[in-house]
Amino acid sequence: MLKINKLLITSVLIFTQLSLMAQNNTNSPYTRFGYGDLGERSFGAGRAMGGIGYGLRSPKQINPMNPASYSCMDSLTFLFDFGVSGQLSWFDDGNTRQHDMNGNVEYMALQFPIYRRIAMSIGLLPYSYVGYKFGALRSENGVSYTESYNGTGGLSDFYGGISVDLWPKRLSVGANFGFLFGNIRHEQVVQMSGEASGAYNTSRSQELRVRDMKMDFGIQYTHPVGKTESVTLGLVYSPKKSLNAKSYQLTQTYTSSGSGEILTSDTISGKAFDLPNTYGVGLSYVKQNKLTLAADFSYEDWGKMPYFGEEGHFKNRMRVAAGVEYIPHYMNKLFFNRVRYRAGVHYGNSYLRMNQTTENPGGESYNEYGLSVGLGLPLIDNRSLINVSFEYVKKKPEVKMNMIDEQYFRFTLNYTFNERWFFKSKLD
Repeated sequence: MLKINKLLITSVLIFTQLSLMAQNNTNSPYTRFGYGDLGERSFGAGRAMGGIGYGLRSPKQINPMNPASYSCMDSLTFLFDFGVSGQLSWFDDGNTRQHDMNGNVEYMALQFPIYRRIAMSIGLLPYSYVGYKFGALRSENGVSYTESYNGTGGLSDFYGGISVDLWPKRLSVGANFGFLFGNIRHEQVVQMSGEASGAYNTSRSQELRVRDMKMDFGIQYTHPVGKTESVTLGLVYSPKKSLNAKSYQLTQTYTSSGSGEILTSDTISGKAFDLPNTYGVGLSYVKQNKLTLAADFSYEDWGKMPYFGEEGHFKNRMRVAAGVEYIPHYMNKLFFNRVRYRAGVHYGNSYLRMNQTTENPGGESYNEYGLSVGLGLPLIDNRSLINVSFEYVKKKPEVKMNMIDEQYFRFTLNYTFNERWFFKSKLD
């Protein structure tokens, strides 16, 4: 009965945190464009190892990056993973500098066997984040005004995944079936300074609402190279998706005294919003309870994806990452000998095109560099873990002019609950 109650509590936690995960988890001005910052899908160990996961296969960690990984757990185990993060960001546009802090619930998931060699995972992940607020005092034709921008929201992925071992301990396949949902809201306000003849204050807001399904498919092959060593190759594919999305626009114009208000609103339909094909490959080497080395590569063909029915807002995106985990002595009584020490690096480019003009139709973008370290702290049973990761990321503009240099330091804490729930004791 106690274990059933734990399962119920776990399920309630997932559903009650849906509203929390919709809150901002970024302050980046770059999230004004497209769907915002794309979220990480790696948990625990993978997060501290550069955000890898395609080739990871561990019975002690949930890995939604490759759904084929779920079946590696034994038939008596239940896993629950819950993560929160905090972030300190710095922004520099060449004239002014700013720093912000924010944090929130980031992800949660559970995983359990449903039959021999078959396992299932259910969870809630971020797909994208939007959160920014900035403005400037401007002057045109002798008229001064303040222009401000504000954005909130993001998209979340509530998934259910299943994995099957086709060849025990060698070959597995899996799929995630997710429900993608969320609202993204942008607002622009022009506030006139004083009474300018014929001038009106203006407020424009735009909201995108998404409610649709998405799928991810994965495969992993593990080849033993010794009694305690193995190499795993993982492949992942997420097909292109035309989203079921609606857009709403609202414009208000009024005098500085608030009189003469004119209100216009519009629901935009028939505009295409697409997500791209995503391809991923990962390779890992594991020496059981001692060492893990892993590397990932992913490619997303954003370049031809329409946004508000128009192509050209995005560019193809690639990402490479590599990481390591080391355990000094897994069965040693000394705590720090059982700690999992992790580190990783990653590099990628943004999928966004910004500041597009007639003279520069290709627009501008940025590249991203990241370094991460972390610890897996074992609890008394040496099965459950508290994972801590520290990540430094720099977004470096391709062209310095009109672009913002952004850096952030992110701290992630997650609890991986690992227990033998399905073991039948001989004693009551």
